[in-house]
Amino acid sequence: MTLPVRNIVLFGVVALLFILEGSVSWGFFSGSWNTSLVILNMALISAIMALGVNLQWGFAGLFNIGVTGFVALGGLAAVLISMPPVGEAWAAGGLQVLLGIALGAATVFAAVMVYAKMNPGRRRTLALIFTLLVGFFLFRWVFDGGVALVEAVNPANAGYLGGLNFGMDSYKEAPWKYMTLIAWPVGGLLAAGAAWLIGKTALGLRSDYLAIATLGIGEIIISILKNEDWLSRGVKNVIGLPRPVPYEIDLQESQPFVERAAGWGLDPVEASTLIVKAGYSLLFATVLIAILILAQLALASPWGRMMRAIRDNETAAEAMGKDVTARHLQIFVLGSAICGVAGAMMITLDSQLTPTAYQPLRFTFLIWVMVIVGGSGNNFGAVLGGFLIWYLWVQVEPMGLQLMTLITAGMAEDSALKSHLFDSVAHMRLLTMGIVLLLVLRFAPRGLIPEK
Repeated sequence: MTLPVRNIVLFGVVALLFILEGSVSWGFFSGSWNTSLVILNMALISAIMALGVNLQWGFAGLFNIGVTGFVALGGLAAVLISMPPVGEAWAAGGLQVLLGIALGAATVFAAVMVYAKMNPGRRRTLALIFTLLVGFFLFRWVFDGGVALVEAVNPANAGYLGGLNFGMDSYKEAPWKYMTLIAWPVGGLLAAGAAWLIGKTALGLRSDYLAIATLGIGEIIISILKNEDWLSRGVKNVIGLPRPVPYEIDLQESQPFVERAAGWGLDPVEASTLIVKAGYSLLFATVLIAILILAQLALASPWGRMMRAIRDNETAAEAMGKDVTARHLQIFVLGSAICGVAGAMMITLDSQLTPTAYQPLRFTFLIWVMVIVGGSGNNFGAVLGGFLIWYLWVQVEPMGLQLMTLITAGMAEDSALKSHLFDSVAHMRLLTMGIVLLLVLRFAPRGLIPEK
């Protein structure tokens, strides 16, 4: 079997899993297209995240395990763009919060200028310490006061500044119903900006040191989202984000849609959920295809060949006149931006921002498994890994439940072993991911679709 045919077969097998999930009610297959589309939508988003990580690791060898932080920044962008501003919060302390942020930025700028303009020595050190101390206390005095005023405004339902209102209730009138899509590229820009700041300091590290640094930075970002209520309500969550597809209730109240659903032989409720999820699938697939095409063009370009040369031998690349540090920063920003876009898409799908849901297990470890299993350095491999691993992640628990039911069929109901085995079903996901990784690393160490 030639390599192209093998790749087509692999994608065909994964597509067959989704088709069986929607059409066959047997074993662990639900026979529900609704369930199949739910899995498919998150698989599309996961594949985009895998492309971002593959860009950093597969192209440049950058070991970033702070993926969850950049995904969370994309989710934050969706809130800042889509949600309406809270007028009372802005009136109470919004301007004071902005003034505090401006003072913090001015403090950093002043410290940089002092360091650059003054001659090295004791006077510069004392001036730098004085500037930072005065600026810090002034910043905290102004900023903390504004935050307290904002968070005191109706904390049960608001307690934050809100967003820019792009897309709020806009689904009812075209063309404004697609304005909420602005949050997706903005999520990429926000993640890219953070990646640039992080990369300027952390990319001097290599290998496991870079991994530790990015892991810590990712956790810092999540901690900020959890604790800065004025920004995105913290752990109280932001709900009701607008979305670029119709709401099910609006479809169900539309007489033409009800008649069309009847012609399809479907209940209006079921038909509306399928239409909404299929709409998301089309949007997500469009973004995935666009990013995949751009990634393939980049890989085949002189820039892509340069990045792989830097990855394979930095010393030789530097000897040929390549700026390795600048190129690492460039691709770190690009990969993080893709993860940010995926994070904004996920929040649009869920219609809520839940900071506690950003766990490294889901948004870092699992994405790395997708890249490794699919094939590091191969964009199509990353996409395949995204679909396959997410499908297994969702389905392996019901598979485990059925397996334990079969194993314990002859045991007494009060058996301690039977109870223990059923309690272990919840851990089947981690066990399965470990087994999949071991099998792939043993029999296909370069992934299912290896780099050419």
